Amino acid sequence: MAAMLISPGLLFLAVISYYPILDTVWTSLHQGSVLPTRSETWVGLENYQTVIDDDSFWNAFKVSMIYTFVSVPIEMVLGLGLAILINRNFRGRYVALGAILFPWALPTIINAEIFAWLFHGQYGVINDILVRIGILDETFSFLAKPDAALYSMLFVTIWKTTSFVALILLAGLQSIPSDLYEAAKIDGASKIRRFWHVTLPLLKPVILVALIFRTLPAFQVFGLPYGLTDGGPGESTTTLVLWAHRETFNSLNFSEGAAAANLITIMALIICLIYVVVLYEPEVR
Repeated sequence: MAAMLISPGLLFLAVISYYPILDTVWTSLHQGSVLPTRSETWVGLENYQTVIDDDSFWNAFKVSMIYTFVSVPIEMVLGLGLAILINRNFRGRYVALGAILFPWALPTIINAEIFAWLFHGQYGVINDILVRIGILDETFSFLAKPDAALYSMLFVTIWKTTSFVALILLAGLQSIPSDLYEAAKIDGASKIRRFWHVTLPLLKPVILVALIFRTLPAFQVFGLPYGLTDGGPGESTTTLVLWAHRETFNSLNFSEGAAAANLITIMALIICLIYVVVLYEPEVR
């Protein structure tokens, strides 16, 4: 009975997840067309070597690392601050929570298109506001300058996903017993000491979950650079997944694209493993 009940779920995972993973590994070890009417040639790790020798791949790796390890820490700090504020009882609390979650609820590609117009060099609202209040003397092409384009992309992702981090951390804050805060307060602990010695230690497992949930999508981001800058100018905002997408569908290098996809997956798993080793408490096991 148990096998019969779980078989639909296993079948769904096999078709949707496991088969594509195995097929990607198989494609990365061969050279040729992915069509069943064409033969493929076994080349072993040659496609991986080609990807590793490509300077554009390492540029995309650098962009992805900057994007991930700049945006995620800022999101964690801002998200924790928002979670602490929302965790208080005040009038309109649920309205504020809904407003905070609105950016995260919007599809990424829609956010990208909205901010592409907001950052527009001639017609963008952001340029107009900055010129009117005197911060800029003239309009600035945020998405046409390599460094500015990357910073603009970071701004958009922080604006969008900080609320998601806040939601996860808010659930963790609400699980902390209020008795611990009352006991610490009776012992004379200040708000800062209560936060440092009560809130943060008990939030560590939740912080680990939030880090993994944000690092994986950040390292494998595609929709935001695709919709906001299309990886430009040049390759200044081309992330790893966007680079692999171009190799696969623009250049039709399916084998190298599959090899790149597998390398990206391994890199993401290594990052998450580091998180687990550093933050996973022995007593939680």
